[in-house]
Amino acid sequence: MKIRLATSADIPAIMQIIVEVVPMMRASGNLQWDSTYPNTVVFEEDIEAAQLWVAELDGAIAGLSAITTEQYPEYADVGLDINEIAIVTHRLAVSPGHRGKGIAAALMQQAEQVAIDRGINTLRVDTNSANEATGKLFPKIGYRFVGEMNLHFRPGLRFYCYEKRLDQ
Repeated sequence: MKIRLATSADIPAIMQIIVEVVPMMRASGNLQWDSTYPNTVVFEEDIEAAQLWVAELDGAIAGLSAITTEQYPEYADVGLDINEIAIVTHRLAVSPGHRGKGIAAALMQQAEQVAIDRGINTLRVDTNSANEATGKLFPKIGYRFVGEMNLHFRPGLRFYCYEKRLDQ
């Protein structure tokens, strides 16, 4: 497996993963994503900011993740200091055909490496409360559940917020 920064040439493969993942998410009750989000514009902005990473397996893109410092204001609702710089993972997705191969964990490890490289000791991530896979993954790789919150741009949904400290 190779983890690398995404390029504009990767957009079709990235969007194919989203097209495959969204119906599966929705069928399981996870309404976090839909036909409007995430979209090409969001991924192009991630690429422009050099914060979209892809996992390649056998020469094909098998997963993706935006590794950012963007924290939602609602993180403060669960007691997190949003003025503290943190590496935050957004838009984590793995192709259904490549699940169970450690791709999501590898992308989360890349977020940790970005934090180390930047001298940042805090990592954060949030996920829809109905996302059972990430609800199991994040604690397994050292993230601590910090609370449940709403996100203003996704009304009616509940999100779990997690944090990992590298300095403890």
